[in-house]
Amino acid sequence: MKTSDFDYYLPERLIAQTPVEPRDSSRLLVYDRAKDSIEDKIFRDLPQYLRAGDVLVINDTKVIPARIYGSRVRDDGSLGAAVEVLLLKRVDYTHWECIARPARKLLPGRKIYFSDDLSATVESCGDEGVRTIEFEFRGVFEDILDRVGNMPLPPYIHEKLKDKTRYQTVYCRQEGSAAAPTAGLHFTSELLRKIEDMGIIVARVLLHVGLGTFRPVKKDDVLDHKMHSEFYQVSEQSADIINAAKHEGRRVICVGTTSVRTVESAADKVGHICAGSGNTEIFIYPGYEFRIVDALITNFHLPQSTLIMLVSALMGREKTLEVYRHAVEQEYRFFSFGDAMLVL
Repeated sequence: MKTSDFDYYLPERLIAQTPVEPRDSSRLLVYDRAKDSIEDKIFRDLPQYLRAGDVLVINDTKVIPARIYGSRVRDDGSLGAAVEVLLLKRVDYTHWECIARPARKLLPGRKIYFSDDLSATVESCGDEGVRTIEFEFRGVFEDILDRVGNMPLPPYIHEKLKDKTRYQTVYCRQEGSAAAPTAGLHFTSELLRKIEDMGIIVARVLLHVGLGTFRPVKKDDVLDHKMHSEFYQVSEQSADIINAAKHEGRRVICVGTTSVRTVESAADKVGHICAGSGNTEIFIYPGYEFRIVDALITNFHLPQSTLIMLVSALMGREKTLEVYRHAVEQEYRFFSFGDAMLVL
C-alpha cells in the first residue's frame, strides 16, 4: 500500500483560511455507505441523520497556546537568533516534548529565553525536530503560557485568527492539545442541546492531539510509517455508555478522527471499551477492522495524510477519493476551518 495511493488534487483556493459564522453554517457532505449515495447539506442538518439511542462520541480536549517564540541564549549569555517551540506533550511538571525550529541550532544543553519569567534548556533530541525541553518559570506555567503563547494554527492557514475561541470546540474541557479536534468545531451549544433532546447520548473521551496529527507520512510504503504516541483517556461513565450501545445494537458515531483513535485504542479484541488512560500509537488504514465505530463526522483532510487513510479504512480508498473529488467539484472548503463530512 503506497502513500501516493492517497493523493488527490486540491486547488489552493479551497483551503479554508477562516472559520464560518455561525459554526453550524458550514457545509456537510453526507455519504451513506449502504445506499452508496452522496447528499450536500448544511451542518445544522445533522440531526436529520441521527436517531434516539445513538451515541455521539466527542473529544473534549482543549487547545493550549502551544506555539511560543523566543531567542537562543549564546554562550556569553546574550540573546541570539529567534527560535520557535511547539509544545506537543507534557512529560512531567517541567518537561515537554516539543518541535523546535531551527532544530539544527537547538542541541542538548542549548538555553532558550522566552520572557523574564520563562526560559528553557534543550535536554535531548529526537527525529524530525522533536526535542525534550525542560522549562524554568516563575509563577504558574499555564498562566505564563496564556500570556506569551500563540494558538498553534496549521501552516496552511495564513490568516490571523481574530478570536482564539474559534480554534476550540464549544465543549472543550481538558487542556493539553497542540491542535484542535477540528470536526468538533462545527457544533454550537444549541445544536448539541437539540441533539441531546432528541435522545442521542453524548459520551466524552479525551485525546490530546500531538505529533501523531502533525507528522507527515514520509515513507513510500504506508506500513513503514510509525505513529507518534498521544495521551488518551476514557472514563468509566463513557465506557459504560459505549458498551451498552454496542451490546444493544445502537450506533456509535465518532466526532473526528481523534475520537475514533481513542475508542479503538481503548477497545479489546471483542469490541468492549475498557475505561482508563494511556498513550496510543494506533495507526488506522485500509484493512483495519473497526471494533467500535459505526459512523463518523470528520473534516476533509490533507492528501497522503494518516487522517485520509483512517477515513479510507472506513469508506474504502477508492470511494474516499471519489467522494473527495465530488467535494472539490462542489467547492467544499478543506482542512481545519473547512466543511464537514458525515459517513454513515
